[in-house]
Amino acid sequence: MKRIPIILIFSFFSINIWAQNFSGPGYGFRLGLTATPTIGWIKPEQGKTEGVGLGFSYGLMGDFNFAPNYSFSTALTITTINGKSTEVNVMPYNSIYGSDTPVAYDLKYKLQYIELPLTVKLKTLKNAGRRWYGQFGLSNAFNISAKQNAVRNGSQIGNNQNISDWTKFYRAGLIIGGGGEFDISGNTSILAGITFNNGFTNIVKDSSRDTKNHYLALNFGLFF
Repeated sequence: MKRIPIILIFSFFSINIWAQNFSGPGYGFRLGLTATPTIGWIKPEQGKTEGVGLGFSYGLMGDFNFAPNYSFSTALTITTINGKSTEVNVMPYNSIYGSDTPVAYDLKYKLQYIELPLTVKLKTLKNAGRRWYGQFGLSNAFNISAKQNAVRNGSQIGNNQNISDWTKFYRAGLIIGGGGEFDISGNTSILAGITFNNGFTNIVKDSSRDTKNHYLALNFGLFF
């Protein structure tokens, strides 16, 4: 698993090198930096959502323009997805404390991923140094940290508990969003937008539970 982040980094820059060799008019690869606050929440099938959690995403982003108004867009980011929920018979706590009847746990998830989205952007024609875009695609995320606070019957039983052994390594999600790009000087431009990342895979390994996480991102970036 430790090799996967390295493979992702090399894959990202391989796309960059290949794209820069493409010499079609108006095409090419644009690389930039992104820093994005996130608003995350947990949605368990056997329980309920109890509130949102603030997180952050940062890293590299890139657009490969394969047609005048279309781009293949990707990124390589560290993304935090936080959120709160109430769930029943949660591992590993249930195995430690035990009970003959279902027990509810108040949980706060603190999850961190290496994220590699694969999306398509549909852009308007540039007008007065600005253009608008819509974005749609797949989110691929690989867990690198999983911690949790847990409360049982009003008593805290977990504080920054490491739950990596109970959290799935891979998370997939559906991305939909939009925003604008604004030229500031030469080839440099600012990106601003909003993205909804709808997770559709179970984030826990316990087969008796089905828990998903989602987040809303306020996208900010700088293309060079």
